[in-house]
Amino acid sequence: MSIKIDRENCTGCGSCINSCLYGGITLFDGKAKLIPEKCILCGACVEACPVGAIIIKDEKKEKKIDISQYKGVWIIGEHYNNKIKNYVYQLLGKGRELADKLKVELTLILLGSELDENLEELGMYGADRVIYVKSPLLRNYYSEIYVNVITDLIIEYKPEIVLVGATPIGRDFAPRISKRLQTGLTADCTGLDIDQETRNLLLQTRPTFGGNIMATIRTPNSRPQMSTIRPGMFKVPKKMDKKPKIKIIEGKFKESDISTNIVKIIKRGKKRINLEEAQIVVAGGRGIGSKENFKIIKDLAKELNAEVAGSRVAVELGWIDPERQVGQTGKTISPRLYIACGISGAIQHKVGILCSDIIVAINKDPNAPIFEIAHYGIVGDLHKVVPAITREIRRLKEEEKVRKY
Repeated sequence: MSIKIDRENCTGCGSCINSCLYGGITLFDGKAKLIPEKCILCGACVEACPVGAIIIKDEKKEKKIDISQYKGVWIIGEHYNNKIKNYVYQLLGKGRELADKLKVELTLILLGSELDENLEELGMYGADRVIYVKSPLLRNYYSEIYVNVITDLIIEYKPEIVLVGATPIGRDFAPRISKRLQTGLTADCTGLDIDQETRNLLLQTRPTFGGNIMATIRTPNSRPQMSTIRPGMFKVPKKMDKKPKIKIIEGKFKESDISTNIVKIIKRGKKRINLEEAQIVVAGGRGIGSKENFKIIKDLAKELNAEVAGSRVAVELGWIDPERQVGQTGKTISPRLYIACGISGAIQHKVGILCSDIIVAINKDPNAPIFEIAHYGIVGDLHKVVPAITREIRRLKEEEKVRKY
């Protein structure tokens, strides 16, 4: 960006000087003059000038790109201990859907060191092509290498859509790449689709205004269209009989290419809770009434061999641990069965459970929003309904034991 003062039109009124908080403009020979080292291009002087003698130009915006050159959908993969993260397969499923609508290729980008044996199976999950950048240094994540390599690949191949997992690593490198490419980035998307009218615009849906509304973001004038997606938002697709085209790039990286050095990786103890992979989840909300009342939730979960979870309100009230929170600000889950007890169903919560196969809602309010997405709903006092369900499950399990013996 640059700023220009038209000295012919400038009247020397001094309005621009008074508006500048940084002392970036002075008067010279009765006309405004820029002091470049102090100007931060805030634009205050442009608005203050009564005759329009000050203009800010954004050369990059004025330089239009040829959008027709950009083709294809890309997924940027991630791995740990030479194992591809589960969310990558989820994104491949959604990416395949988008690529089919656009009638383009779906490509997975991987940076790693010992992933060769995992490449073939990626075609079974929808990838047409895999570009694998290989180097011993890439066993671990280094921001500088990821940003430089992926940016160069995007410039070379020109994909129209780039999808990244909203993980700590993805949230680190994705904004840096979008800045390098001077393109937009929509973070924490909960839905992706293709605009049926334009046939090339990515519709990126995400919660906004504190999760109170869902906004759909479009990027019509720049490419690629970049999004980060929270793990658990989409299902892992069924395997297909497909082999991808594989391109392996030997990365010639040196220790001097990185500004940090990983001395030691300390592994955490085994997680006691893994809501993202749980098959059955029973959750409680404000309607539970107290921390002590969560016992009925835990009793039902025990009979179902399920994980216990809670809404944001339940966590804020101290009824359940934060690591068990489900929703936009907690965990995004996709169990086979999700039972919501006393949860009204605010947008923030619904975002986190939309991929559940079956949602059962128990609430005394027949107009609770949770019923809008529930497959099965029970309107009633959960303090009576939940224990009744628990007793019935116990009875059925006892009958099954008797039948076996």
